Amino acid sequence: MRRLLSALRLAVVLTACHRSGTQQDKDDRNSAPASSARSGARDDRGHEELPHDLTVSTEVIANAGIKTARLVRVALSEALSLPGEIAADPDRLARISSPAEGRIEEVKLREGAPVKKGDALVVIRVPEIAKVRAAHFATQSKAKAARANAERLRSLLGERLASEQAVLDAEAEADALEVEAKSTADQLGAIGAAASGAFSITLRAPINGIVVARDAVVGQPVSAERVLGTVVDLEQVWFLARVFEKDLGQLKIGANAEVHLNAYPDEHFAGTVEYIGQQIDSVARTVTARIRLRNHGGLLRLGLFGTSQVSTGAREPADPKLVVGSSSITEVGGKSVVFVRQAETQFELHEVTLGKEALGRVEVLAGLREGEEVVTDGVFTLKSLVLKGSFAEDEH
Repeated sequence: MRRLLSALRLAVVLTACHRSGTQQDKDDRNSAPASSARSGARDDRGHEELPHDLTVSTEVIANAGIKTARLVRVALSEALSLPGEIAADPDRLARISSPAEGRIEEVKLREGAPVKKGDALVVIRVPEIAKVRAAHFATQSKAKAARANAERLRSLLGERLASEQAVLDAEAEADALEVEAKSTADQLGAIGAAASGAFSITLRAPINGIVVARDAVVGQPVSAERVLGTVVDLEQVWFLARVFEKDLGQLKIGANAEVHLNAYPDEHFAGTVEYIGQQIDSVARTVTARIRLRNHGGLLRLGLFGTSQVSTGAREPADPKLVVGSSSITEVGGKSVVFVRQAETQFELHEVTLGKEALGRVEVLAGLREGEEVVTDGVFTLKSLVLKGSFAEDEH
C-alpha cells in the first residue's frame, strides 16, 4: 500500500513538472517573436542610420583629390531639357576602302584599337597594277625615243637636212607620249602603287583615332566602293539634341549646355550649341541642335543616349537660391546627401532636400547653410568610406 501511494505521488509530481515546463515553453515562444522583432527593428535602424561624422587622413584626401567650395546664393539660369544621343563629327571620321578591285592579303584593323595617321591597316593585292605599270613603262620608253628623235631633227634643221614640218611633227609626238606616260604614272599613284615594286597596295589610316568598325578578312575579294573599316577621332564628338517646335524660339547658337548620359548618371559633360538645324522632322516635329563635347576620360561612345540642359540665357525672376553643384550630390541609403567639411580632415554627412536643377547646379531647399564648405571632388571616395564603416558596424 505504501509503495502504491509513493508511486502515485511521483506520478503527480512528474505531471506537474511536465505541465510547468510546457507552459514555460509556450511563454518563451510567445515572448520570443516580440523580442526578436524589437531586436530586428534595432538592427534595421542601425543599418539605416549611417555614420554622420567621418575623419579622413591627409594622405587619402590628397590621393582622392578631395576639393571643397563654399555655398553661395545665385540666381539659377532657365534651361531647356533636350533628349539626344552621341554622334561622330564627320570631319573626324574616315571610312577605309580600296581604290581598286583586288583581294585582301593582310588585315591589321582591330576594333577598339587606337591608330595613328599613316598606320598600315589593310594590304590588298591588285591585278590592275601589273597592267597599268606595263602601260606606263611602254609609254615612257616611247616618249624618250620620240624626244630623242625630235632633238636630232632639230639639230639637222640647222644644216638644212631636215624640214621644219618634220621637226614640229616629231616634237608633237614626243609631247603626246610624255603626257601619256605621266597619265599612267598618275593612275599608279591613284591606285596607291609605285612605278616599281610589289603588285599590292597598303591602305593606311588617314587620321588619328579609334577603329570602331571592321569588315575585312584575309582572302576576301574587294571592290572599290566597299568599306573595309571605320576610324573615328573621339577627342571631340557631337551630342545631337532634339528640339521641339515650342522650344525653338528659346534656343540660341553659342548657348552653354551640360549633357547627362544614361550610361554615366554621376558624370556631366559641358559644351556649347554650335548649330541648330534648318529643317523640321516631319514625323517627330523636332529640329536637331548640335552640341560639341570634349571626351574627357574617354567615356563617350557613339550612340549613347542622354539629356542635355541648355541655357536659354534668361534668369529666373525669383530671389537668388542656395545652390550646390551636381557633382557634390550622391545617394546613400536611398537619400540625397552632401559631404560638408568641418575641419581639415573631418567631414559631416548632410541629408539634403533638392529643388530645381539647371546647368550642373541644384537648388538646396533644406539640409545646408550658406557659407558651409561642400565637397565638390572626391565625393565617391568619402561615400565608399561611409559605407565601409557602416558595414563594419553591422558585423559587430
